[in-house]
Amino acid sequence: MAEASQPPTAGNLFELNMRLDQPLDAEAEQLPSSAEPKAPSAFTTLRFAFQSLGIVYGDLGTSPLYVYHSTFPDGLTEKEDLMGALSLIIYLLLLIPLLKYTFIVMKANDNGQGGTFSLYSLICRHARVDTIPSQHWTDRMLTTYQSHVLDEKSVAGKTKHWLEENTYAQKLLVLLVLFGTSMLIGDGLLTPAISVLSSVGGIQVNKPQVNDDWVLALACIILVLLFSVQRFGTGKVGWFFAPAVFVWFLSIGLIGIYNIVKHDPVVLKAFLPTYIFRYFQGHAKKSWVSLGGILLSITGTEALYADVGHFTVSSVQIAFPFFVLPCLLASYVGQAAYLSKHPGDVTHAFYRSIPEPVYWPMFVVATVAAIIASQATITATFATIKQAVALGCFPRVKLVFTSSKHLGQVYIPEINWILMVLCIIITAGFRGTIQIGNAYGIAVVALMLVTTMLMILVMLLGGWAPLVIGGLCLAVMFTWHYGMLKKYEVEQQNKVPVSWILGLGPCLGLVRVPGIGFIYSELAHGVPSIFSHFMTHLPAIHAVVVFVCVKYLPVNIVPEEERFLFRRIGPKEFRLYRCVARYGYRDLHKRDDKFEDNLISNLSLYIMQNCPSESTSVYDEGSVSHVVESPLLPDGQSTTGMQSIRELSSGTNSIEITSPAHTSKNTTQRVRFAIEQVESETEVEDEDVAFLQEARRAGIVHILGDVVIKAKSHSNIGKKFLIDYMYALLQRICRENSAALNIPHENLLNVGQVYFV
Repeated sequence: MAEASQPPTAGNLFELNMRLDQPLDAEAEQLPSSAEPKAPSAFTTLRFAFQSLGIVYGDLGTSPLYVYHSTFPDGLTEKEDLMGALSLIIYLLLLIPLLKYTFIVMKANDNGQGGTFSLYSLICRHARVDTIPSQHWTDRMLTTYQSHVLDEKSVAGKTKHWLEENTYAQKLLVLLVLFGTSMLIGDGLLTPAISVLSSVGGIQVNKPQVNDDWVLALACIILVLLFSVQRFGTGKVGWFFAPAVFVWFLSIGLIGIYNIVKHDPVVLKAFLPTYIFRYFQGHAKKSWVSLGGILLSITGTEALYADVGHFTVSSVQIAFPFFVLPCLLASYVGQAAYLSKHPGDVTHAFYRSIPEPVYWPMFVVATVAAIIASQATITATFATIKQAVALGCFPRVKLVFTSSKHLGQVYIPEINWILMVLCIIITAGFRGTIQIGNAYGIAVVALMLVTTMLMILVMLLGGWAPLVIGGLCLAVMFTWHYGMLKKYEVEQQNKVPVSWILGLGPCLGLVRVPGIGFIYSELAHGVPSIFSHFMTHLPAIHAVVVFVCVKYLPVNIVPEEERFLFRRIGPKEFRLYRCVARYGYRDLHKRDDKFEDNLISNLSLYIMQNCPSESTSVYDEGSVSHVVESPLLPDGQSTTGMQSIRELSSGTNSIEITSPAHTSKNTTQRVRFAIEQVESETEVEDEDVAFLQEARRAGIVHILGDVVIKAKSHSNIGKKFLIDYMYALLQRICRENSAALNIPHENLLNVGQVYFV
C-alpha cells in the first residue's frame, strides 16, 4: 500500500496505468441468469405455426400472382416451355425454401433468431471476431454469448483460425453482410410495388374497360395508405394477418386442384426433372432470361430465416412443408394446367384461371394478401435497419416502438417515407409487373448468389433498379461503419492516463458541485479526452462522475441482470466510476426504460457487494456478509427504480435496498446486507450509497462528446471524400447521439472537439 501511494515515476508510469485502469471483469457484474427458456408445448408450437402464416409466408405466398407473366413477358408459344418452367418452379421450391432454408439454414440460428445480422453475429462469436472495437473478453461470459469448441485440425477449426488471423477476411465478411442487408432493403422496396400492382391489375380481367392508368393510380393510393398507417403499428390488426393468409393459401390450393382436374392433369409430369434439361437445350438464351421470372417463385424465402425469431424453428418447419408448400405447388401446377389450354392468357394467368363464381372474392383476398405481404416486408426492413444501427453499420435514426408487448414492432419514420417515395416512383416509372419482376429477380439472384451471367441478362430489362438502390444503401452503410471506426481510433489514441487523474487529488483540482455526471464515451476503459477538455474550459465537476459506455454486442439480447458492469476508478474519495451498459442487437433502448434509475440502482448494489472495505472505515472486509432476503431479480427483471435505502430494526443490523418495480403485484425487490455486531449496537448506513443517493437527488447531467473528425491534409482523395463529405453529410442529417440515447434536452451538455484522422 505504501508503494501504491508514492508518486509515479517515468519508469513505472505505464505499469501504474495498467494497474489502475483495468478493464471491467466478471467481478464487476451481477450474477448471470440461471433461468433457461422452456421448450414450447405441442399446442404452442401449432399455434405459432398458424400465426407464422401472416408474418413469414406473405411474400412467398403472393408470388403466384405474377410468376408466369414475368417468366413469359412476350407470350407463351410452346407447351414444352411451360412444362420446363413449371418443373423449374417445382424443384426451386423443393430445394431452396424446403431443403436449404427449412431444414439446413434453420439450424444456424442465434438463440432462436435469424437473419443476416444474426448469422453474422453467430460467425463472429464462434470465430472470436470483435464486431465493435470496445469489445472485451468479459462480454463472452454472457449467458446468451454461446459458442462451441472446434477441433483445430478440422475444416471448421482451420477456417475459424484463418478468419481470426486474417483482417482482410474480416473486412470482406462485413462487406458481404452490408451487401446482403442492402439487397434486403431493396426487397422491402420492390415487394409492395409488385405485389399490390399485380393484385390490383386483376380487375382488368373482369372489367376490361379499366385502363392501365387507373390500375396504376389505384395501386399508388393503396401504397400511400399502406405506408401512412405504419406509425400506428401492426398490433391492432396483426391478429387478422394469419387467418387472412390462411384463407389465401387454402383458396389458391383448392383452385389449383380444380384447374388440374378440369383442364390438363398431364402437367403433373413436370415433377420429372428431365423437362428442366429440355427447357435449357431448346432455347438457351431465352431460358436463361426467363429464369429471372421463375426465381420470383421463391421471393420471400429469406423471411423463413429472418422472421424465425418471432416464433420457433419447429413451428416454421411444420407450417411450410405441411401446408404452405402443398398449396403453392397446387397453385403453380393448376395455373400451368389452365395455360396449357389457354396459352394466350399468360398475362393474367392467375386471375384467368379462377372460376367465374369466385372471381370477386378471390380479388379481395388477393389484394388483402398482397397488402399483408408488403406489410411483413416493410416490418422486416425496419427490424433489419434497427439491427444495423445497433451494430454501428447504419446512421442513427429515430426508432418508435409501436407495441409494449411485442419487441419486434419497430417504426422508423425517416425510412418509412423514403421507402414510400421510392416505391411510388418505381411503380409509376416501370408501370408494369414485368420490369419490376426483373428488378425483383435481380435482388433474389444477388441474395442467393446466382451466376453473374444471369444478372447481366436480366439487367437489360429493368434489373438495374435494385442494384442502384442496393449500391446506395451499401455506400451509406460502409461510410458510416468506416467513420465510426476512425472516430473510435482517434478517441483511443487521445484518452487520458488514469495516473494523471489521480495526480490531481480527491477534488481533481476542480470544484465538486452536487449531483451526478454521466460522461458518455465509446471507450470501455480509459478516461475519455472529453473529460480533460471539459475540465480545461470549465473547472468544475459533479460530486459523482460515472464514465458510461453503451455498446451493442453480437448477441440477440442481454439479460437485464447482466446489463451493467461497474468498476471504481481510484480511491473512494474520488467518487469516480466506470459503467458499461451492454445491449443485444434486438434489445430495446427506449425513453421509458428508466436508464438512469437502472444504472444508479445497479451501481448501489455494486458498491455494497464489491466494495465493502472501501465503503466504510469502521468494518473490515470480513465483517460484511451478503444475505439475499428474497430473489434479487424476480421474473428476470433488473433492480430498477430504487426509491429508498433504509435500515431495518431486526435481530441483526442490516441495510435494505427496496424497489417498487412490481408494486402492482405487491412484491418488492430487495437485497439485505447483514452487518455483524462489532463494538456498537447502533445501525450503520453505507456511506457511499448514501452519498450516491444524495447526489442523485441533486440531479443528473449527461455529458456527451460532439466529436467532428476530418481527414488530414496529406490524406488521399478517397479518404478525404469519405470523411469530409460523405460521413460529414451523414452526421448532419442523422439523429444526434443524445436523441438516440433518449437523453432529456434539459439535462444535456455537449463538449465539442475536432480531430484529424
